[in-house]
This record gives sequence, C-alpha cells and structure tokens, in this order.
Amino acid sequence: MVHKAVSIRLKDAAKLQGVGRLLGRGRAKLSGPKGENVSIPEPLYSLLKDAVRNLAQGRSLLLIPEEKQLTTQEAGELLGVSRPFLIRLLDAGEMPYSLVGKHRRIQLSDVIAYSKRKAERKAALDKMARDAYEAGLYDKGAGIPEGGEE
Repeated sequence: MVHKAVSIRLKDAAKLQGVGRLLGRGRAKLSGPKGENVSIPEPLYSLLKDAVRNLAQGRSLLLIPEEKQLTTQEAGELLGVSRPFLIRLLDAGEMPYSLVGKHRRIQLSDVIAYSKRKAERKAALDKMARDAYEAGLYDKGAGIPEGGEE
C-alpha cells in the first residue's frame, strides 16, 4: 500500500482547483447519480481539503490506515532512512515492533510517533544552538550553528 502514491496529472489541475474552491466555500455535500445528497462528515471534509491543497501543490499522497503494519522497507521509506539504519533503530529500542515469523513489522502509528519525537528533538537542539549563539557563546563571525536559522 505504501508504494501506491496518488498524484494529479497536469491535465486534471484545473478540475482540482475547482474542487478546492468549492471546498473552501464551506461544508460540501455529495450528490448521488439519482440526485440524492449526503453531507460529508467533518473529519472527511478536513481530509478532502488537505488532500486537495497538497495535490494542488504538486505533492503525491498516500492514504494508509493508522493500524497498518509496515515492513522494515516501508517504514524506512516513510522515515527517509535506509532499511539497515531502521533495523538498528528497532534493535536499539527506539520503536516497538513485532515479529511475523522472522520478519519485523512496525505499526504505522509507532513510525509516526518516532518521527514526531525526532522532529521535536531537532527543534529543541536548534533552539538551544540559537540561544547559545545569541548569548555570545559562539564566535559571531562563524554564524549560527548548523541547523539554526539566521
């Protein structure tokens, strides 16, 4: 399922903009082939708006159930790391996993939680580096340390 990304072709971009405009006007309804109308529930409405916005920006999307179990290859692709690196993370206890036979499986929710923790750690370290720079702990000619913003 991870390898089935959805993207919009150039010829469909105008249709996508029209859908985005309609969704931007307020809650949408679906019309069936016989004229029946159904209101779209708020969670689905939000998902549609996000999907249209991302597709309009040229991004591809994957829709994966949160309880999906991923292979180490799939989890590595989502995190942007190699499979061997991911296995080292698993062996170090950075993420829980289960064994199916001899194969490791990782819950998508655990991959997402790891990614959030990693982003939070990076943001905290960047803030510490900026604070240290502003406090004069770095040579002013050197610029803000790697990862910080000037």
